[in-house]
This record gives sequence, structure tokens and C-alpha cells, in this order.
Amino acid sequence: MKPIHILLLIGLYFGVLMLISYFTGKNDSNAAFFKAEGKSPWYVVAFGMVGASLSGVTFISVPGWVEASQFSYMQVVLGYLVGYFVIAFVLLPIYYSLNVTSIYQYLEQRFGEVSYKTGAFFFFVSRVLGASFRLFLVATVLQYFVFEAWGIPFFVTVILSILLIWIYTARGGIKTIVWTDTLQTLFMLGSVVISIYFISEELNWSFTEFFTAEELKPYTKTFFTDSFLAKNYFWKSFFGGMFITICMTGLDQDMMQKNLTCKNLKEAQKNVLSYSFVFVPVNILFLFLGALLFIYAEQNGISVPLLDGKEKTDLLFPEIALNGNMGLGLGVIFILGLIAAAYSSADSALTSLTTSFCVDFLGIEKREASLQKGLRKRVHIGISVLLVLVIIAFKYLLDSSVIDLLLTAASYTYGPLLGLFSFGIFTKKKINDKWVWLVALVSVITTFFLGNIDPKFLGGYEFNYELLVVNGALTFLGLILISRKQN
Repeated sequence: MKPIHILLLIGLYFGVLMLISYFTGKNDSNAAFFKAEGKSPWYVVAFGMVGASLSGVTFISVPGWVEASQFSYMQVVLGYLVGYFVIAFVLLPIYYSLNVTSIYQYLEQRFGEVSYKTGAFFFFVSRVLGASFRLFLVATVLQYFVFEAWGIPFFVTVILSILLIWIYTARGGIKTIVWTDTLQTLFMLGSVVISIYFISEELNWSFTEFFTAEELKPYTKTFFTDSFLAKNYFWKSFFGGMFITICMTGLDQDMMQKNLTCKNLKEAQKNVLSYSFVFVPVNILFLFLGALLFIYAEQNGISVPLLDGKEKTDLLFPEIALNGNMGLGLGVIFILGLIAAAYSSADSALTSLTTSFCVDFLGIEKREASLQKGLRKRVHIGISVLLVLVIIAFKYLLDSSVIDLLLTAASYTYGPLLGLFSFGIFTKKKINDKWVWLVALVSVITTFFLGNIDPKFLGGYEFNYELLVVNGALTFLGLILISRKQN
């Protein structure tokens, strides 16, 4: 597939998004931008959240991770499922009862101003890193397969990617995103199924023959229960996945902002539960796609692409789709799926970061009404510039699978949020609010050192995503130390 074809396809795709933005962004008030005026149908939100949760990282990095980890990622996914039930029946009732715009306003009402700002700060850092991980992956693919041949620098690719998102989210915000996410989820899921079909056909396999093929068996080990010390031990992955979902969805303004656009609590709960049951089979599809890609590559002598002299399994899917011998069809399907997966999470991240900064740090709701819209628009531009800078920095810092790095980073940045919300919900204690920032900082630093201890000093034990639970527990214990008696 030629670079010009890819650019034309991306242009056409964004033309559709601009059209959606035009109709949903006619009312560009802050109420529409932040909460979609509380009128979003729950089933539209649920379907769109599939794409927003999976993102370009899942679309490329999960299939590329299969060779190294087999199907062990499903252990994490099963934990996700339990986490969604906690969100539906513990967190959502709190948010709806308080009628918050930013979910971190709960911390202000429960503990005080410093807790509120601390929670909002850790979300901000978490979401900037998460959105940048996702967009970095997409920008890398576009650079490798399109812009490199034309001598266009990587930073220009990044700027163009962010600019396109900014254009169609600038007016309608979350109201636009609820509907664009629905379209993008449809494209993404369709592209996975069709890609599996195309590659299976090339290998002269029917779907049934593929799922029963001997070549598939080396990739499909799912449950790892042999050694508690191992990084991929089942219960470590399961509980890590559960808490990752609670934090990266339930304690994340980005994901919860969509839920808060539903008409009432009951519809928001239906949204989360229906979405959670779709999420499991969708991830299974991605893993089977990954196995199929490695089987196809081995049988056709296709090497894992090199980037800056290092093998990047994240690039195997685009390599086969765009440079393989399966014609234009698979390339078109891949590009549509990629940009749909990437921008369905990136656009909502840009909007939620704008919301959080405006509400949590600038107190926009307390400012003069005539100044609020202009302030929101300036912040929207500023966040876009910040994402550009972080993504460019990643080019020189990252050397591992993006999905693994994303979940590892979450263990450090979401831990304080887990501890704060848990302490607020499950205890009635008051705390010395002014010391909360120090508790959170010490917890993150301690967790970082634990995660980087050589396993030989821990009897061979390797930390994985359970670091998130450790981080949250340390924050919880720290809050006990600064708690005070109630009058």
C-alpha cells in the first residue's frame, strides 16, 4: 500500500469525524463540552467505550506481544471484568449522588482541598502518559510506513496527529466524542475480524481450521500457575487487572466523564456492565490475531521490523498489512482500524485533560460566565501542545512493548488514587489534609524502588501489575498515619 493511499484514507476518515463534530458541536457551551448536557444514550456510550478502552495500543501492541507472553494477557482481562462490577456498584453511585463534573471533587468533599488537588494531579500525570503512549504508537506507525519515505521528521507527524484531534474536539468536547467513539469502535472491531479472515485465507485456512491448527498451540497457553514467584503468575495478573480497571477506568476522569453523560445512575450502570461483557471476547480476538500474525510471518519469511536498530514486534501487524502480499484490501482495513483505535482514546483523553485542568486546577465553574468558554479553549490548546512534547520525548526513551509500559506506568501513577478513594469510601476517618501530597509522593517512590529490586534479592519473586495494589496499600497506610480523631 503506497503512502499516498494511506494519507487519502486518513483524510477521508477525518472528514467523517469533522461532519459528526459539526452536528454535535453546534452548542459549544461548557455544559456540552464537559458533560454532554447529561443526555447521552447509555448504549451509545457503552459501545463507544470499547474502542476508547482498547485504543491503538491494544490494536497493535497486544497482537505484537503474543510471541513473548502467549495468551497470558487474558489473565489480566479476567481481572478487568471483576473491576467493572466494582465500578458499577461502588463508584458510580458516589459520583451520581454528588453530581460532580470532575470525579476528584469527591476528594475535596471527603477530605479537603489538598486531597482534591493531589488526586487531580495524579490523574493528570497518568492520563498525559497514557494518551502519549497510545499516540506515540500510532505516530510511529505513520512515520515508519508513510512519512519516513518523504523525509518528514517525526515531530511533524506528531503535530499533525494532535492537530487533527484538536480540530474535531474543540467545540463539542465530550458530546462529540460519545458519537465519534461509536463510529471508531465499529471500524476497529470490524477490522480485527476481517484481518483474521484475510490472513487465514492466505494460509488456506477456514476459521475452524485456524482455531484447531497445530501451529496455533505454541501461542495459546493462557493460565500460568506454576510459580508464585513468576511475573505472569495467574493471581498476580488477575488482581493486577482488577485494580488496573478500577483505577484506569473507575478513578479516571477520562473514562468516567463518558459515564457521567448518561441520563441517570441506572443507565450508567447498564452501560458499564454491558460494555464489560463485550470487552472479554474482543480481547480474545486480538490475541488470536497476534498468533496468526506470527504464524504467517514464520511461514512467509517475514522478519520483525527494526526501528532504530531494535526489533519492534508492535510493528509486525502493520508490516504484514501494508508491505505484505495480500493486496490493498488488508492495508485499507488495517489503516481504518488503526486510526479508529488510536483516536477513539486520544480524543477523549484530550477532552478529559482539558476538563480536569479547567475544573480541578483553575476552578472554571467559579469564574465569570463570560470568561469560561475562552479559558476552556486556551486550555484545550495548551494540553495539545503538552501531548506533542511528551510524545516526541518518548521516541528517545521507550524500548519495550507499549502495552506493557502502559500498564507498568499505571502501577505508579494510579496507586495514590486507589489509596485515597479506598480510604474515603471504606473508612469514616478524617485526615490532616495538608500532608496528603507527601503520603502520595512517598508511596510512589517506595513502589518504584520495590518494582526495580533485582528478583534475586526477593527469593526470585518478580513484581508485575500487583505493584498498583502495593502502591494503593502504602497510600492507605500513610493516610491512617495522618488521620485524626473526629470531634
